[in-house]
Amino acid sequence: MARSRNNPLLWLVCGSLGCAAAAPPPLKTPATPLSPLGNEPIVVDAVSSEADLAKGTGEFSGITITQGGVRLQADHAHGSYPVDFKNSHWTFAGHVRIDDADQHGSLRADQAVVDFRDGHIERATATGKPAEFEQQRAQGAQLARGRAEEIAYDMSNGSVRLSRDAWLSDGQNEISGPLLVYNIRAQHMQAAAAPGTDQRVHIVITPQGTSTQTAPARPQPNPHP
Repeated sequence: MARSRNNPLLWLVCGSLGCAAAAPPPLKTPATPLSPLGNEPIVVDAVSSEADLAKGTGEFSGITITQGGVRLQADHAHGSYPVDFKNSHWTFAGHVRIDDADQHGSLRADQAVVDFRDGHIERATATGKPAEFEQQRAQGAQLARGRAEEIAYDMSNGSVRLSRDAWLSDGQNEISGPLLVYNIRAQHMQAAAAPGTDQRVHIVITPQGTSTQTAPARPQPNPHP
């Protein structure tokens, strides 16, 4: 099994004309953009990489992947090598964070599986204890926030699917249940009970002008000193 290790990342750019290897850039050289697939080029930056050339896979540490307003960061990643985002499947672990500046949203998790399709991040399935999501709402300064053991973010339709011990707040009201779906474009929430179970959807509605936060209980005097 042939392996290649370097620090920083050795770029192997694979385009329609084949693959070409480039010498590693100096440490302070900015990250090199890959072939401009889709509408925006994809830029990969990593502290180090290790390639299994026989299997066509690579291990990356301290990785950041950027495409337009979307930024993905993690401590470790496993993906295709030479780096190719036309149709590939990547796994990220350790302090995973996905930021979408265009939709003013972010996703944080322990692990994430990301599918790239035609040069775009198509879908990210994040897991954690819990995985967390938030979006700055268009109106006012309120944040839409959610958490669950699994969060699936479909960037093609803007939906965030939270499952297993899911909780979601629009900044005013809260909803919890086994399965919640939030559309970040329409800012619309949907809840469903798990079929074949007695699990129910729980909703907390806070009247306008009040807070969803509960004040700490005051200590009560001891009736029997």
